[in-house]
Amino acid sequence: MKTRLLSSIAFIFIIAIAFVLKFYVSNYFFDVLILLIGVIASYEASKIFTKMGRYNDKYMSVIFPFALMATLLFGINFDKQIGLIYTVVLAIAVIIICAFVTFIFQLLNFSRTRLEIKTRKIINTNLAKYSFVKALNTMLTFIYPAFLLGFLTLINHFEDLTFTFTHLTDLNGYISLFVLLFAFLVPIFTDTFAYLMGGLIGGKKLAPKISPKKTISGAVGGFLWCVLLSVATFFIFNAIPTISELLAQTGINAWRIALISAVGSIIGQVGDLFESYIKRVAGVKDSGRIMPGHGGMLDRFDSHTFVAPIIFIAFSIIFALI
Repeated sequence: MKTRLLSSIAFIFIIAIAFVLKFYVSNYFFDVLILLIGVIASYEASKIFTKMGRYNDKYMSVIFPFALMATLLFGINFDKQIGLIYTVVLAIAVIIICAFVTFIFQLLNFSRTRLEIKTRKIINTNLAKYSFVKALNTMLTFIYPAFLLGFLTLINHFEDLTFTFTHLTDLNGYISLFVLLFAFLVPIFTDTFAYLMGGLIGGKKLAPKISPKKTISGAVGGFLWCVLLSVATFFIFNAIPTISELLAQTGINAWRIALISAVGSIIGQVGDLFESYIKRVAGVKDSGRIMPGHGGMLDRFDSHTFVAPIIFIAFSIIFALI
């Protein structure tokens, strides 16, 4: 318990420093943090998929987040020329290109690929088929978690997407800061209070075959507290006159925050269960050991991975309706 607490404090401290640097120095400091999270989480996902029997290229899994970040930042910096839709299309194209490169690499490195087939005792396959399946499995690690976490980068640069969201100008970074903070807090509120309420109330298990420790009371408690605390966070920001004006200007209000946090809390718990499921299939307890008491980076960001796209899409709709 002490180790878990100390690890949580260190984690919160690092995130807080990244937020301070984002606001007072440059958005790119937070991009570095997102990239670091993506690289480590992708490596852990690669290992889990391998233990599931979905053999993949761990090197490409680690390289992809760099290619994705470069693509997203390119699209963001040229938003006036290409727009948000094309940036997302470019990111999807990079996924396909990197998967194709993985396939070609496996074919060209035929001696090593044949050795893998022999070592893993895979029958009814050949060089081309194995290489193709391995490329597809590697593409899974591109999507989960790297591509999904990439939406945090788009959130981080909301105010740079002025071609798509013409009203997000002269906001001094407050809106992207608020939305990014919200994207981090929704999973944290949900996970923390699901853990506390589940331990306090107990009761029927939520998904005993996937995650035996999770309870229905914990899921409901995490959901309710997430909505309550998210709305409270909104009112705290709204009490600051300068920020209050910007929130009103961009269409952000308490009811919309309540709705987004409710959906985000549910999706975040789905993300948590999904990671628990693939770990159970793989026969591992934790995705890694980088965070003592918590496990791996993927264990810590399993909910964020699913929540980030929802938060981005939800606020994009709000900003588009202004």
